[in-house]
Amino acid sequence: MARLVLDQVGKTYAGGIAAVRGVSLEVPDGAFCVLVGPSGCGKSTVLRMIAGLETITSGAIAIGERVVNAVEPAERDIAMVFQNYALYPHMRVYDNLAYGLRNRGTPKAEIEMRVREAARMLGLDTFLDRYPRQLSGGQRQRVAMGRAIVRKPQVFLFDEPLSNLDAKLRVQMRVEIRRLQRQLGVTTVYVTHDQVEAMTMADRLVVMNGGLIEQVGTPIEIYRRPASRYVATFIGAPPMNILPAEVVADGVRLAGQTYPAALPGLAPGTAVELGLRPEALRLAPAGLPFTVAFAEELGATRLLHGSLAGTELVVQVPAGPQPAEGATVFLAFDPAEIHLFDRETGRRIGGEPATLS
Repeated sequence: MARLVLDQVGKTYAGGIAAVRGVSLEVPDGAFCVLVGPSGCGKSTVLRMIAGLETITSGAIAIGERVVNAVEPAERDIAMVFQNYALYPHMRVYDNLAYGLRNRGTPKAEIEMRVREAARMLGLDTFLDRYPRQLSGGQRQRVAMGRAIVRKPQVFLFDEPLSNLDAKLRVQMRVEIRRLQRQLGVTTVYVTHDQVEAMTMADRLVVMNGGLIEQVGTPIEIYRRPASRYVATFIGAPPMNILPAEVVADGVRLAGQTYPAALPGLAPGTAVELGLRPEALRLAPAGLPFTVAFAEELGATRLLHGSLAGTELVVQVPAGPQPAEGATVFLAFDPAEIHLFDRETGRRIGGEPATLS
């Protein structure tokens, strides 16, 4: 196991296309770090640079105490699990697990011990004589994980490993991956575009946008204190509501009503954006008028979709009798639940966001 450090790492392709721009990140020894963001944000490029599959244009990457910029992928002491499993179809499960160890000249007795141990951990004991085509998607993914585990590397790298699985199996496998990582204690970097995966798996969450790190922190810190409008609307399902508002002498005005808020150095009349999580809103006898368009039934809760002063809004309410579609009701919220963002830059206003160095 080892600490992983990226220092101002960048990647620019031919034609001046900057895929990653000055990314600095420390992943402590044994931590589970998740890189999350939409397609094209640079997260997979960062992972491939750590693996040595992409050369870096600038900066430095260190695994443990060793800078690995010029080190070949096979010599970096990492193991990578890919989206497509990358199994050898003509080899049995046992041989897929043993292949990397044999290439390294590992003694036969040690290969046997490591393969059997990994198979036991992953519930593959009875599948060692099967071929990949005889396995389910979840079993193939376990074999891919087992191939990484037998290596006993300093760092695990996962590149969207669950995206080819169905929804139920994804939930099962993310629990399995997290359990195994805690058991093994190996420093892990995991890439996904799925923010639910990111929230449920990470010790340390890295939100990326346009080749840059937008925010780093624990999942709950980022959820409660997003650094920007981008983070606020990307992390959370459903995402945070963003509403136009205006600074007034004693707080912020939204749809004709004033709420107390911390607004350091902002003059009355300044236009801002006000963020509210769907679960922060509640139905009330009086408050902000909200017109219900339709409802989504989720069992224990319900999502009401509609509009407030011309802006689309989502409200999460408990199950039970609800207003009819087309009805106008009133919403209230605790002013402590307000998030404020600069309308031009999208950055958080009032207090520093949660960030880990």
